[in-house]
Amino acid sequence: MIAVAILAAGKGTRMKSNLPKVLHQLGGKSMVERVLNSTIDLSPSRQIVIVGYCADQVQTALQAWSGLEFVEQTEQLGTGHAIQQILPVLKEFEGDLLVLNGDLPLLRPQTLKKMLVTHQTHENAATILTAHIPNPKGYGRVFCDARMHLQEIIEDRDCSPAQSQNQRINAGVYCFRWSALEQVLPHLKADNDQQEYYLTDAVNYLEPVMVLDVEDYQEILGINDRKQLATAYNILQNRIKDDWLTAGVTLIDPDSITIDETVELASDIVIEPQTHLRGNTKIDTGSHIGPGTLIENSHIGANVRVLYSVIKDSQIGDNGQIGPYTHLRGEVQIGSQCRVGNFVEIKKTTLGDRTKVAHLSYLGNATLGAQVNIGAGTITANYDGFNKHPTYIGDRTKTGANSVLVAPITLGTDVTVAAGSTLTQDVGDDALVIARQHQSVLPGWRPSTSK
Repeated sequence: MIAVAILAAGKGTRMKSNLPKVLHQLGGKSMVERVLNSTIDLSPSRQIVIVGYCADQVQTALQAWSGLEFVEQTEQLGTGHAIQQILPVLKEFEGDLLVLNGDLPLLRPQTLKKMLVTHQTHENAATILTAHIPNPKGYGRVFCDARMHLQEIIEDRDCSPAQSQNQRINAGVYCFRWSALEQVLPHLKADNDQQEYYLTDAVNYLEPVMVLDVEDYQEILGINDRKQLATAYNILQNRIKDDWLTAGVTLIDPDSITIDETVELASDIVIEPQTHLRGNTKIDTGSHIGPGTLIENSHIGANVRVLYSVIKDSQIGDNGQIGPYTHLRGEVQIGSQCRVGNFVEIKKTTLGDRTKVAHLSYLGNATLGAQVNIGAGTITANYDGFNKHPTYIGDRTKTGANSVLVAPITLGTDVTVAAGSTLTQDVGDDALVIARQHQSVLPGWRPSTSK
C-alpha cells in the first residue's frame, strides 16, 4: 500500500497574495490539484493534504476530490514538523509514504511511478528524488556513492568550494517505508538557525537510503513567486504543444498559442497565431482556427473555419464558417454548414443547418430552423428589463436589413421580413411582413431660421 502526503500549509509570502500559494492557478488548475493529479496512476490507498494558512480555503477548493484527508499544521515549523502531524492519522498504516510539496506542479506521473518502483525493488527505508540543475546555488547538495546510496546532504551555505560544484540537488520529494519513518519522526530536533524540524534530518536515521535522479530537472522546479509561476506555465505549454505537434496538429508560431491540457484536438487541424484554447474544448479534424481566436469549453466540428472570434460554452457543426469578429456564448448550438460572420453576437441560441447570420446582428434566446437567412443589423429584442423571452424562426425564413424582432415572438416557415421592420406579433407561414412607419416627404421644407 502507498499513502501520499502533500505539504500545503504555507502562505507563500513571495506570491504577494491573500490566496494560499498552492491554490494559484497554472494552466486552468491549482498547483495542488496538479500535484494530486500526478499521483493518480499510483492508486494510493490514502491521500493526505497537510494544511495550515487559510486551511478552509484549501479544503473548499479540493472538495470535489473524493477520499482526501486533511490534517492541520497550526504552526509551520518545517517539513519534518508537518509530517509529524500525520503520526496519529497513519497509526495503523502499513506501507510506503510518498511525500510531495504542493508547489511542485510540474512532476510527471511516470517520474513518481519510477521512484516508487525503485524504492520497493531495493527495499529502501527511504528514496530521495534529486536533479542535476545548471545553477544549483541556494539548494542543498546531495552526495551519493556509485550505487546511488545516499552519503550526505549538505546545505548550500555549508558547502566547501569543491562541494558547491556538485549540481545534484534535493528535489524535496521523498518515499519512506512508513514503519521506519514512524519510529524516527518523534526524535527530530530543531537544531538550526530557523529552529525548524527538517524531514531531511530523518534520513540520517534510516538505512538504506537511495537517490533517484529525475531525467528532466524542470519537473522539480518549485513555485515561490509570480515569475516562477510564469516560467512553470511556459514549461507546461511547451510540453502540451510538443505533444500536439507530434500528434499531427499544425501550430503556426507556437510561442503565441496557448492550449490547456484538457483540450482535445484531432489530426490535420491548423492553429493560427494568437489563438487560445481553454477548458473542455474539443476540435475535430480538418478545422482551421485563428488567428486571434479564443475558444473555451466548446466543441468545434470538422472542417470549420474560425477567424478572429470568441467562442464560449458552444457547439459548432461541421463545415461551418465563423468570423471574423464573432462572439458566441452561453450554450450556442450551430448546425452544419452555417455561416456566422462579421460582428455578430449570439447567446443561448440554436441555429439549424445551413443558416446564415452574415454580419452586424444580435441573436439571444432564439431558435432558428434550417436555411434561415438573417439580414444585416437584425436584432432579437429578448429582454424587457426584467425577463428574457424566446424568439422562434422557421425554416427558410429571411429577415431584411435592420429588422427588430421583439420577443416573445414566432415567425413561421418561408417568411420574408421587409427591411427596417420592427415586429411585435407572431407571423404565420408563407408570408411577407412589413412593419415600419409610412414614409412621409414634405417638399420644400427646411428648418425656420431663429432670430
